[in-house]
Amino acid sequence: MLESVKISRRQSEIRQELAVLVGKSAPTEDETRSMETLDAEYRGNETRYRAALIAEDTERRDAGADLETRDGKDWADLIGKFELRQVALALDEGRALDGATAEVVSELRSHGGYRGMPVPWAALEKRAGETIASGTPDPIRTAPIIDRIFADSAAVRMGAQMVNIDHGEVEYPVTTAGATVGWQTSETGAVGAPNAYETIDRPLKPDNTLGVQMRLTRKSLKQTGAALEQAVRRDMNGAIAEAMDKAVFLGAGSSGEPTGIFTLAGLSPAVITSVPVDAAASWAVFREAVVAFMTANAAASASAVRMLIRPEVWADLDDDLVTGTAVSEWDRLTRNIPAGNIVMSSNAVAAPDGSPAETSALLTTSAGGVAPIFVGTWGAIDLIRDPYSDAASGGLRLTALATMDVTVSRGVQLTVLTGIQ
Repeated sequence: MLESVKISRRQSEIRQELAVLVGKSAPTEDETRSMETLDAEYRGNETRYRAALIAEDTERRDAGADLETRDGKDWADLIGKFELRQVALALDEGRALDGATAEVVSELRSHGGYRGMPVPWAALEKRAGETIASGTPDPIRTAPIIDRIFADSAAVRMGAQMVNIDHGEVEYPVTTAGATVGWQTSETGAVGAPNAYETIDRPLKPDNTLGVQMRLTRKSLKQTGAALEQAVRRDMNGAIAEAMDKAVFLGAGSSGEPTGIFTLAGLSPAVITSVPVDAAASWAVFREAVVAFMTANAAASASAVRMLIRPEVWADLDDDLVTGTAVSEWDRLTRNIPAGNIVMSSNAVAAPDGSPAETSALLTTSAGGVAPIFVGTWGAIDLIRDPYSDAASGGLRLTALATMDVTVSRGVQLTVLTGIQ
């Protein structure tokens, strides 16, 4: 038994004895001396009690940390040692809990509010030796929640730069015309006429807000406990990442969505170079786009280019062998563009359609340290808690709002290939 518990019990005994002595109207000398002695002992025990609590604090912390790491079997063992007798005494005469009963009560209180003394449901089951029929209850143990599967962020892997904005709009001026060079053709001749330095603004505007909603039932809140917080956080984060990733590339520019990269490529006047392929996928098709990057001084080599394709394109490239060899078009491609620079996504590129089935691909490169794509996010995610809409069923609704936009830097850093069969 803990020393603090022993002292607490002695203090209770002293209070009872003092209550009897104080109730006498004319105490004897012996009773007066007894009151003085008990009073002195009581004051001394108060000091000892505080010292005992400080000394036992480390032990309590260790016990609490150990309890947090217990698995279901350890928790079941603690429940098996739970004593309802201690709870009854604590409610009746204020006796302090100890042992497994104190640990279980402390753990239950840390996970919910109770006006009285929390008692686990399993503590009410019949124990071994008390059953009157064959078998004992076997409570279900809920395993950790399995998260949904979300696509990895294709935007980040394609070199997009995430920009967080406090408020307002942000513009990125991109140079379109500037200095000219020319040789002097004669001793008195001019070196050439200058051009005006011109820029075009690529704005990020807080016009597009994404909302994610989730309903939590009372059962889910009670069944999973503290693990639910982490599961909800991961699920909402994954859902937002998937939707934003899709909007970066396939956003329609209407119905609240920002304008995605593939949509920009189809606009007039063209912001991004769009090349119709209308042929089967091959290294030669992608090589032409890489050469265009290099001739525009956007990329120094093929290894500086990133490529976004559908998994179906990878399957065709890997299945297409060069005549008379065991080398596939995929081998030729990865020999020039590192496999780490190739992103395959079914979320960021539209599914093949038509006859023959056709899809698109995107090639990007970072020139001079400037990212090809800018993804702006405003402030932080606004998480709104609504405990009223589902109050009748004890449920909870959560709404997460995220504002974002997409823009590109220089058009020569991006190329969209369409009609890949």
